[in-house]
Amino acid sequence: MDTPSDALARIRAFVSERLLDATLERDFITLPFREVQPRLDALRAEVKSLGLWAPQVPRSLGGLELPFLTFARVGEALGQSPFGHYVFNCQAPDSGNMELLHAHGSAAQKVQWLEPLARGDIRSCFAMTEPGHAGSNPVFMSSRAIRDGDDYVIDGHKWFTSGADGAAFTIIMVVTDPDAPPHARASQVIVPMDAPGVTRVRNISVMGHAGDGWPTHSEMRFDGVRVPVTNRIGDEGAGFALAQERLGPGRIHHGMRWLGICERAIDLSCRYAVSRELSPGHPLAEQQAVQHMLADSRAEVDAARLLVLDAAQQIDANGVHASRDAVSTLKFFVAGVLQRVLDRAIQVHGALGVTDDTPLAFWYRHERAARIYDGPDEVHKTVVAKRMLKAYGFGAR
Repeated sequence: MDTPSDALARIRAFVSERLLDATLERDFITLPFREVQPRLDALRAEVKSLGLWAPQVPRSLGGLELPFLTFARVGEALGQSPFGHYVFNCQAPDSGNMELLHAHGSAAQKVQWLEPLARGDIRSCFAMTEPGHAGSNPVFMSSRAIRDGDDYVIDGHKWFTSGADGAAFTIIMVVTDPDAPPHARASQVIVPMDAPGVTRVRNISVMGHAGDGWPTHSEMRFDGVRVPVTNRIGDEGAGFALAQERLGPGRIHHGMRWLGICERAIDLSCRYAVSRELSPGHPLAEQQAVQHMLADSRAEVDAARLLVLDAAQQIDANGVHASRDAVSTLKFFVAGVLQRVLDRAIQVHGALGVTDDTPLAFWYRHERAARIYDGPDEVHKTVVAKRMLKAYGFGAR
């Protein structure tokens, strides 16, 4: 049995040797997902055969059961590839759903949904954001689940439900008690995607790309959808608390994945700078402006990594709630670093950088949302600042 450090080394080697494939990356970016999926599934089978499958999942479910801090480092390694997390079955939103079901799902829910999800037999999605309400206020939603005997009847309108195209089920946030205090109004309920009344309206076009399959974001409608009350995860009214528990570690995962993207962007930039000649015998790397861009990216990424790893260590030591300031800080800081590093990398590559011949433009399009999802930058900055100022008496009255 591998030690965590051995497993990390083997995962890094697999990424370097098998996933950083320019042809497969270009096909993943430019072709329909269904055309590339057979090649990705073959890689998933390789990962399983090597015993590296689902690094975040308990061994009882077929995973590696890596410590949280080690899995954070795995996230950086996998982030170097646009499909790294998918190949290892630790992609969003499935990874978060696995963690949620493992911690709070009933025995029946684990058999029906968690086990096939952990095996990679099915995919899932998480329906929370609504087009009619600001996503920055997670307790403000209109989707309802009304109790009818042993069932819930669900009506609602969601969007940016990532990975819904091809998913077997969704976990939906719905109001179950509109008269309860704001943070106790909602519950999380499992809804099969083939249940009557569930409609995937469209895959939302993100900067000109709607796509298909896993790497998509869908608009969803739930019209009179009937599911048993036993599909609820945890207690009624616990939806917000479960969402926060899910999002804290998720922000660590995102942060390390973003750092993986940054490392790949720096590597591509350095390779291009030394090989691209501005004139015979004079590579782009001679330009001081390029050198400064590379140095700025190196410094920012190294600083961001320390911030993320410190937050991960705080979660390991003190739990998610006690570490919320560190998590909020890394969320807005690393998202900003990601955007700047990608922008510099594209600038270094010139016109090539805005094409799909490298993954840079793909990441630039899709990861601009890093400063929005899981809480926009402005919300996290406000939360951190208010807690800082509270120690000085601000807001105490």
